[in-house]
Amino acid sequence: MILQMTLSSPFLLSSCSSAHRLNPLLFSKRRHCPFKFSHFPFHLLTKPRFFTVAAAATENGVFTSPENAKSFDFSSEERIYNWWESQGFFKPTFDRGGDPFVVSMPPPNVTGSLHMGHAMFVALEDIMVRYNRMKGRPTLWLPGTDHAGIATQLVVEKMLASEGIKRTDMSRDEFTKRVWEWKEKYGGTITNQIKRLGASCDWTRERFTLDEQLSQAVIEAFIKLHEKGLIYQGSYLVNWSPNLQTAVSDLEVEYSEEPGTLYHIKYRVAGQSDFLTVATTRPETLFGDVAIAVNPKDDRYSKFIGKMAIVPMTYGRHVPIIADRHVDKDFGTGVLKISPGHDHNDYYLARKLGLPILNVMNKDGTLNEVAGLYCGLDRFEARKKLWSELEETGLAVRKEPHTSRVPRSQRGGEIIEPLVSKQWFVTMESLAEKALLAVEKGELTIMPERFEKIYNHWLSNIKDWCISRQLWWGHRIPVWYIVGKNCEEDYIVARNADEALEKAREKYGKNVEIYQDPDVLDTWFSSALWPFSTLGWPDVAAEDFKKFYPTTMLETGHDILFFWVARMVMMGIEFTGTVPFSYVYLHGLIRDSQGRKMSKTLGNVIDPLDTIKEFGTDALRFTISLGTAGQDLNLSTERLTANKSFTNKLWNAGKFVLQNMPSKTDESAWEAIKNCKFDKEESVLVLPLPECWVVSELHVLIDMVTASYDKFFFGDVGREIYDFFWSDFADWYIEASKARLYQSEADSASSEAQAVLLYVFENVLKLLHPFMPFVTEALWQALPDRKEALIVSPWPQTSLPRFPNSIKKFENFQALTRAIRNARAEYSVEPAKRISASIVASEEVIQYISKEKEVLALLSRLDLQNIHFTDSPPGMPTIQYIWLLARDWKLTFLLQIWSIYLLK
Repeated sequence: MILQMTLSSPFLLSSCSSAHRLNPLLFSKRRHCPFKFSHFPFHLLTKPRFFTVAAAATENGVFTSPENAKSFDFSSEERIYNWWESQGFFKPTFDRGGDPFVVSMPPPNVTGSLHMGHAMFVALEDIMVRYNRMKGRPTLWLPGTDHAGIATQLVVEKMLASEGIKRTDMSRDEFTKRVWEWKEKYGGTITNQIKRLGASCDWTRERFTLDEQLSQAVIEAFIKLHEKGLIYQGSYLVNWSPNLQTAVSDLEVEYSEEPGTLYHIKYRVAGQSDFLTVATTRPETLFGDVAIAVNPKDDRYSKFIGKMAIVPMTYGRHVPIIADRHVDKDFGTGVLKISPGHDHNDYYLARKLGLPILNVMNKDGTLNEVAGLYCGLDRFEARKKLWSELEETGLAVRKEPHTSRVPRSQRGGEIIEPLVSKQWFVTMESLAEKALLAVEKGELTIMPERFEKIYNHWLSNIKDWCISRQLWWGHRIPVWYIVGKNCEEDYIVARNADEALEKAREKYGKNVEIYQDPDVLDTWFSSALWPFSTLGWPDVAAEDFKKFYPTTMLETGHDILFFWVARMVMMGIEFTGTVPFSYVYLHGLIRDSQGRKMSKTLGNVIDPLDTIKEFGTDALRFTISLGTAGQDLNLSTERLTANKSFTNKLWNAGKFVLQNMPSKTDESAWEAIKNCKFDKEESVLVLPLPECWVVSELHVLIDMVTASYDKFFFGDVGREIYDFFWSDFADWYIEASKARLYQSEADSASSEAQAVLLYVFENVLKLLHPFMPFVTEALWQALPDRKEALIVSPWPQTSLPRFPNSIKKFENFQALTRAIRNARAEYSVEPAKRISASIVASEEVIQYISKEKEVLALLSRLDLQNIHFTDSPPGMPTIQYIWLLARDWKLTFLLQIWSIYLLK
């Protein structure tokens, strides 16, 4: 095809040589146009023939129409949310049948305040829920909060301390009463903040882990496990928090690399003058040493194996020197002190070898009587004093700086102490076997798939679970002891005190006295029952349990795959006989723009509520939902700003569509629009090229997006909709439609353009609604003839007609337009200047390009009366070249433009 363009007024170039530059047209199909006319005042070309529509949606005061507002008002989001909730849209309905789609919300701590982790799970889960609701499935997103034993008790203790009151000055009942008062006053904060993110949960079913029904489920679970011999009591090594005075779970221990000291201490070999030098970071635990270990292949120490060593500062206490292949020859001196009462690795080694376990620590972090003269000293004070006295006695070799992983309490921040303590445990091995089998048999799918290996590894190496906590706030362990009897042997497990007393009297006589175990259960124990306890279990006849269990999806962060997800799987199978959910979707962490973890120390924390005020909820949701499952996401203000612009682009597109609809009173025009149907091949094929192209592209998009939604590829969904809306619809079709709306004299062409604009835009709103619910609902309500809310409108139909040939033709049309635009830009032609053109092409090309002469003139700024089409000479390579001839008063030149996209 040859293109000759003539300027309609003088056009001067700086040099003739510039005319010979080669300009590659290497634009992708959806690349933004380098030259735009979207802000040109087309209303000056001819007066608009249509009156604007005052949308009925503005009448109720909830929604604002784009016709009346320059941009979407973020303050309307709360009004829209309250309207959704008041209409009952969040509740599951069985009107359209289908299998229920059920999600149990990971219960945030009742003490919590909204952070980006919450924003991530709310956005992703709400996308799933809104999509399936529109698909017609009975959809339940069940919300709730966790009583958060340690966190809540800490908060209330601090509150009481500000009043000059200590918890220990109160009775247990008095303290728990104050906690409940605090919960009633402040416990709803996190719930209201989650609503602010647009979470379409069924709040009428909201649960709290200490609700009466859920508490009954916890007791029932404990009793059932105990009856099967899976719960036992014993003294074992646990993570102990000296400040909180309770055992804590592995999840509540955070490890940090911290500078410290490595102490080198002499241990005399009994009966010899030789010494073994031990390197340790915790010299105060030497009072609990029960052995000295070396690697059997370490030639330096092999002669000492089987002998005895004398523990320093213990008045000559002897311990054996043993060999173990796990001792690292290269760490420190290659000699390891074994203190099983205060180190997890030493503990398991001691149990394997049958060594005694010696505890030197009180529960408040002070040394006990085993430490002799150091009894009563704080562990860190004892460390300093001990080293000083080792130096005095000549047993201190040296100390050196050393960086080590320090375990700290997630709640209190103090260093955790491994400590032997009497606790309640659950035997996990048999439970883990069933959970492993569920994944192996395909009953449970974990996404991304790579986390299956982590899941399998953890369950294959599982340890028994310590479920007791030394707190006052939580589910009290349903165990009663007999006054005057051995606690580990004589106890009653019962559902309540009356049942316990009745059982005790049957066994020990009427005069028996009982008292309840003071400990509470680990918060994760009640959380492990969450998918089914919230639906009515242990009452399997409960209506919600029958309708909605097992649930469909469990979405959460990958960091709690072991501590929560795996335990729910195990408990679900154990108590209900089935996996509690079919899918596990694991999201990553949100990091700052530099990939760093957000922390107050770094000052890089981004507050979701502040973000919403500045950028809007939709921009935030869209931004954090574009990541890949299981991968961390770097969040920056640049991304948020870009997606705020996307919100504005949607709003302006809605404004354009509305301003170009017929008047309400123009019944014949509306009848013509309604008669345009796009679900049949014949109705799409007869459309003009731009309309056929955009409708075909939309139908392709619907299929792609629906498939990605079904596969949980949310990043792909967001990017595909974004590209189509911005590049295809806004940049191309809206601009092309102006030729019909402002310049065409044919009413049918105008009606077709109006119908296509409305059809494409409303379907884009549907596809995008799960991501950006607020702005899409507002725009939907502003559109004419809306009979229902977008949140409950049917999902677009798939497998609708599309015509690849029309798509290809319009891509050729786009390439031609880009070529002209690029030439204009190359030679700095003023945007308002119209130029003439001669297009030489094959008969087929001329046929479909000439039909859209008005559109070409509008998009390329050509003089409509001076566009000429000529058949190409026989044998001319019309596919490869465009020829552009530009003339001015003094100069004629020829510019060759390479086009690899045209007429393929």
